[in-house]
Amino acid sequence: MILASLIFPGTSWLAPAALIVVLAALLLAWSYRRGPEPRLRAVCFTLKLVGIAALAFCLLEPLQTRQRARPGANLFAVVADNSQGLQIHDAGAPASRGEELRTALDPASGPWQPHLESTFQVRRYTFDTRLQNVRDFSGLDFSGRATALGSALRALNERFRGRPLAGVLLFTDGNATDLPGPLPDLTGLPPVYPVVVGRADAVKDVSLQRVAVTQSAFEDAPVSAQIDVAAPGFGGEPLLARITDRSGKTVAEQGVTARGAGGVSTLRFQWKPEKAGVSFYQVRAGTAAEVRRNATATNTAEATFANNARVVAVDRGRGPYRILYVAGRPNWEFKFLNRAALQDDQLQVVALIRVARREPKFAFRGRAGETSNPLFRGTSDQDRETTERYDQPVLTRLNTRDAQELSGGFPRTAEELYAYHAVIVDDLEAEFFSPAQALLLQKFVSERGGGFLMLGGMESFQQGHYNRTPIGEMLPVYLDHAESAVPTGPVRFQLAREGWLQTWARLRDNETDEKVRIAGMPAFDVLNTVRDVKPAASIIASAVDGAGHEHPALAIQRFGRGRTGALLVGDVWRWGMKDAAAHTDMDKAWRQLFRWLVTDTPNRVDLTAEPQPDDANGAVRLQVRARDEKFQPLDNASVSVQVDAVRFDLVTGAPTNAPVSVTAVASTEEPGLYEATFVPRLTAGFHAVATVTNMLGAPAGQAEAGWSTDLAAEEFKSLVPNIPLLEELARRTGGRVVPMTALGALVDELPTHSAPLMEAWTQPFWHTPAMFLLALLCLLGEWGLRRWKGLP
Repeated sequence: MILASLIFPGTSWLAPAALIVVLAALLLAWSYRRGPEPRLRAVCFTLKLVGIAALAFCLLEPLQTRQRARPGANLFAVVADNSQGLQIHDAGAPASRGEELRTALDPASGPWQPHLESTFQVRRYTFDTRLQNVRDFSGLDFSGRATALGSALRALNERFRGRPLAGVLLFTDGNATDLPGPLPDLTGLPPVYPVVVGRADAVKDVSLQRVAVTQSAFEDAPVSAQIDVAAPGFGGEPLLARITDRSGKTVAEQGVTARGAGGVSTLRFQWKPEKAGVSFYQVRAGTAAEVRRNATATNTAEATFANNARVVAVDRGRGPYRILYVAGRPNWEFKFLNRAALQDDQLQVVALIRVARREPKFAFRGRAGETSNPLFRGTSDQDRETTERYDQPVLTRLNTRDAQELSGGFPRTAEELYAYHAVIVDDLEAEFFSPAQALLLQKFVSERGGGFLMLGGMESFQQGHYNRTPIGEMLPVYLDHAESAVPTGPVRFQLAREGWLQTWARLRDNETDEKVRIAGMPAFDVLNTVRDVKPAASIIASAVDGAGHEHPALAIQRFGRGRTGALLVGDVWRWGMKDAAAHTDMDKAWRQLFRWLVTDTPNRVDLTAEPQPDDANGAVRLQVRARDEKFQPLDNASVSVQVDAVRFDLVTGAPTNAPVSVTAVASTEEPGLYEATFVPRLTAGFHAVATVTNMLGAPAGQAEAGWSTDLAAEEFKSLVPNIPLLEELARRTGGRVVPMTALGALVDELPTHSAPLMEAWTQPFWHTPAMFLLALLCLLGEWGLRRWKGLP
């Protein structure tokens, strides 16, 4: 508020005015010199002298000078919240918050708007997901999907930059959906006067505060969900949370007792999706009666049903994941692990097994002129171009895709090797791989991001002379064998500390049962010993020998973009020979190890969907990474993404789809990266499929992703006005929080507040009623006291 100042144009009257006051004082002192009650005479003397001094003061013609906002020169913004959150009914209120706001903004409801327009140029705005200029507030329907308060303030700041904006009158409940943290930079904003819409009384409502979904690609460690439910007004009543799939089938259900205001009930669920790929589920919570009868928004038991349900997306991956198994000889290990993988339709093990070693060229060939391997003697196919050479190993292929796959032995080109997701080497010496093949295998892990696992055997690890080779460099163990590490007798398997933390390394869902299972495992006779594991590696399992010494049994580490593992036990098959239950556990262990090996292995086309937390519209950035057969960035490709909306009807559970196609454009930040932005228009789950074609028009691959957008859940996450946020906003801009009932008083004083364009105005101070009223009261007061006390 601007303070007034006084000026005195009539200074020529200063001496006469002073003389009048002095003479009046002398005459009054002489007239009150005698009489009873000295105190009363002093009061009367003072009152009369002040009255005369006030009249003498007017002879100086004092002028009152003030600063005020120049009428019509400054702008003032009136901003109203138009989000769904104002559809809430406060406890005991006959009208919703939005209806109360609409009434307050009606020009016929009060004179504050005409008074504001008499001084300022008023600009009216509404905001939900974005700020909109309006002529009046008659169009408020409170259907906005979000309360983008931060975006609205930034937009106001940008629109009025460099213009004389005197202030902002902000009508909102303060529950911003785009401000998960502190307020943004408010530099440049004029004073903001928040008008709180709604009361802080506790409302009766059940809401999903948080739904956290964790998933794993491993068998029997399926999808886990933690749900936090708040239920103010329902303390002690039974609540029910239910998870349903797209067909309306209930996959999980759990009850809990509501904790009432301020309390949050936490529920945990686990279920296994019936299929691979992207799946969608609906999580609903409410009172047990309402959930069972599928209560809709027409029910009045709660403040709103918009925050009772959410859609969650679960991506279990899409196979099959192809694993190349290479062995130096037929063995029982392959028999068991192959059977285990056949039980998982997401895993496909392609085997390349050597059944005979190569023999040197100078060795005895058996017959004059014979160049083929004697192993094939007597067969019908003796063509020089197709039979195995005498100096080459004899390999057999299993589970291949066609007759051409692996026909030339272990892959020699990136195109052939990179078609697999992981490689397993078992009982095979390092000399089997040419230097180029060994280096290619290392690049397969470090650059392509594949998985590599070496199994224990007679010619693995140190016995296979992998030390100081490209393959040995990426193993998680040191291969310079130390004699002191040789185990004493058979070894027993046990999980290490890191193994207890890894879901894929365990076969039971609790520690007690897992310890019982491990204690029942048989002893193993074959262990490839190593000096130690590398610094970046983790020991998942150990092998304890007869002397109580621990040796690494299973170690893993990251290597470049991929991962590597070393299973040092060479006769795991003994586990499956114990009994049927042990056989089942061993098969499960193989499958989980394989799934760990291929987890996060990139495909030629990958699609990721990243919701933008700062975007009030819930925009999602779609990123497609396309690679060629050598897993090099694929440029000049055409990328299209089809997005299907997956909705769950609150009553029937039936989904509806609304497909939308968007085109992804090449990014300037990363080669082979294509980006697009998708803005959802509804609260639902979304399933996206990206299709990539190369510059020649040939298909390069597809990828899918899923996510969910729940704007209503964020909007109704809190039903109590966020008064602390509004107070902080007012404090940082120089305004103050204004009750709805004090709007008139605020508008009346706004012209006296500081504004970009001010003017000085002058008013005769002696002409004000206050001055004459002061003189009149003093003189009448003195006369009244004298008459009352009977003084002359």
